[in-house]
Amino acid sequence: MVWGIAPSRIAKKASDYGSGPAILYLVNRSWVVCASERKWMAKKLSAGILLYRQREGNVQVFLVHPGGPFWVGKDDGAWSIPKGEYSDGDDPLVTAKREFFEETGFEVTGACYPLSSLMQPSGKVVSAWAVKGDLNAADVKSNTFALEWPPRSGKMQEFPEIDRGGWFDLSTARTKLLPGQRGFLVQLQKFLAENQSEQ
Repeated sequence: MVWGIAPSRIAKKASDYGSGPAILYLVNRSWVVCASERKWMAKKLSAGILLYRQREGNVQVFLVHPGGPFWVGKDDGAWSIPKGEYSDGDDPLVTAKREFFEETGFEVTGACYPLSSLMQPSGKVVSAWAVKGDLNAADVKSNTFALEWPPRSGKMQEFPEIDRGGWFDLSTARTKLLPGQRGFLVQLQKFLAENQSEQ
């Protein structure tokens, strides 16, 4: 990441990056601070599965609702495709399948069709694959995570990473899904329109 700054602001801007030396360049009589090597600046990557099926002539997609106290009472704009983070060098499709299993208890089978990655408002880049399949949402069983709750109470509690899953038609899914992931639904519609045999 690069910022152009005046010399008088070098010290202040460099300090914004935390500890460690900043890399300074003189470009067109302006100083530039480059912090591309700072660990905290690394781009976060995530991969997931957009499972879909046909019901009475309508396409439905499977979404999950995040567990834990922060998501209680949140519905529209809170759901997600099952997904998880991975590091550079990892296989994103392997990650997507693993995370799907960990969050739902179901294995991904069938052909996986890549969708274009989407950058989220947070800067995280999410990759996704469309997969035709079916599962009983009532049987979803997620892994758990530990969290100090209530905050500063010193008490650790276990919460499911996913507290429920559900099937939604595309119109409803647009409302339920996190805004940054809604582009996957557009891509799925285009894919199915161009590949009638996959509906």
